[in-house]
Amino acid sequence: MNLYTRSGDKGKTSIIGGRVDKDDLRVQAYGTIDEVNAFIGQAMTKLTGKDFQDIYLELEKIQHELFDCGSDLAVVYEKQKGEFKTTEEMVLFLEERIDQYVKEAPPLQRFILPGGTEAASLIHIARTIARRAERLIVSLQKEAKIHEVVLKYMNRLSDYLFAVARVINFRSGKKDIEYERSAIVFRSKNQ
Repeated sequence: MNLYTRSGDKGKTSIIGGRVDKDDLRVQAYGTIDEVNAFIGQAMTKLTGKDFQDIYLELEKIQHELFDCGSDLAVVYEKQKGEFKTTEEMVLFLEERIDQYVKEAPPLQRFILPGGTEAASLIHIARTIARRAERLIVSLQKEAKIHEVVLKYMNRLSDYLFAVARVINFRSGKKDIEYERSAIVFRSKNQ
């Protein structure tokens, strides 16, 4: 198998249902999802030991789901045959995990600085790239019909990554640093 085909040497790439420019919004969106996936993979190399086994396994599951999201964006909607891969159940899983991690980490009232442990810092990078992917998907859906669950998934994923980064720091004994000029922006449901 050759890793190169030379078919993209003139700035075009294949998607499912046609060919587009390599800087097409669709390609930028799924390429940015690939960046998220790579940073998650790097963060996983730092999550060793029993304290992080649950998070490691979740992140591995999410890596597969990110390929699903990219695949769903790489298809021309009108030419899609069969089911899309990204599902509402995947979104619900992220929501359930977010709720659990919010309960585990210390209460939060203000914005925090991205950082802490190396693994948490890498997760914060993945989170910001997930937000960029989300913005690109919003732009893409203005031009083309897409599988809308992908946008919902990416929105939830960035929240999940924020919650996971906080829990990684908490389990590591590393306190989040609040942004010192932040107003109170997060309130408990009882307030």
